[in-house]
Amino acid sequence: MSSLLDSFELKGLKLKNRIVMPPMCQYSVEAKDGIPNDWHFSHYTSRAIGGTGLIIIEMTDVEPDGRISDYDLGLWSDEHTPAFAKIIKACQSYGAKVAIQIAHAGRKAEDAEVPVSSTNEAFSDRYKAPRELSTEEVEKMVEKFERAFKRAVEAGVDSIEIHGAHGYLIHQFQSPLTNKRTDKYGQDKALFAKEIIQAAKRVMPESMPLLFRISAVEYAEEGYQIDYALNLMKEYQEAGVDMFHISSGGESNNGPEYSGEGYQVDLAAEVKKSLNVPVIAVGRMENVKYSDQVIKDGKADLVAVGRGMLRNPYWANEASLELEGKTIVPKALQAGF
Repeated sequence: MSSLLDSFELKGLKLKNRIVMPPMCQYSVEAKDGIPNDWHFSHYTSRAIGGTGLIIIEMTDVEPDGRISDYDLGLWSDEHTPAFAKIIKACQSYGAKVAIQIAHAGRKAEDAEVPVSSTNEAFSDRYKAPRELSTEEVEKMVEKFERAFKRAVEAGVDSIEIHGAHGYLIHQFQSPLTNKRTDKYGQDKALFAKEIIQAAKRVMPESMPLLFRISAVEYAEEGYQIDYALNLMKEYQEAGVDMFHISSGGESNNGPEYSGEGYQVDLAAEVKKSLNVPVIAVGRMENVKYSDQVIKDGKADLVAVGRGMLRNPYWANEASLELEGKTIVPKALQAGF
């Protein structure tokens, strides 16, 4: 029986504990150029110092108009790579492993003059109407993802996460709500994501695991449920995904009836059991003993703590102490304990 403080290994990724900092947009790029700055360096390295096992850098986009806002990170140019490499190397020096979430916001790109999507329908009255991508443009989008993956590897990441959740571009293609196309990407709604997964595998070392974040349910009246998502994930697993990060929602303004402690854990547990695949549980996991029990019960392999880690960069260290473990901050800080 594993616990939150136990190590974890997947292919060449070796984590000192099972605590994950999930990707959380900071909207803090000052020059709107997509390049991380001093804020991002401090934000991520402080969580590494705090003892986090795996840090997933926030949604990082494959083109300028793929960002939620102009203040988001990007990897569409080689000019971005050095700043990411600096952050990654620093985090690793404190014993954390680093992944990066690669994405495209699609019709949710709020600052794009004309967003692009699988559809020409806007998400809501608050959003701009997108332009539906042609088949050829979708194929070129896969190439943009591949170039971003290659830059991430060059920057020194330990893993890559593809963002297929929360109503962004990949989700827009995989959802029947937003994909009514008649081309090959409409006939097979998993195709766009599968091609992106295959593109990642082409440029990643064989020892590097590929993560995929997915919305397991949509909460929309005609949206997909867990059975549909399981079928998607089975195809994604066959295409090369090594671990799923289980979230929900995004293609509807509706949400779950309950959104308290561990509200998505049962979804993660069902994916793990049905597909026999490692999973990350996320969503109100800041209660240390609860998260530890989720691991002990075998419902998830890793636990991602978002709000708790925003409040306290040393959440992982505090969790270790609460579970009667040792201090996991650097030696220079240990006198404080």
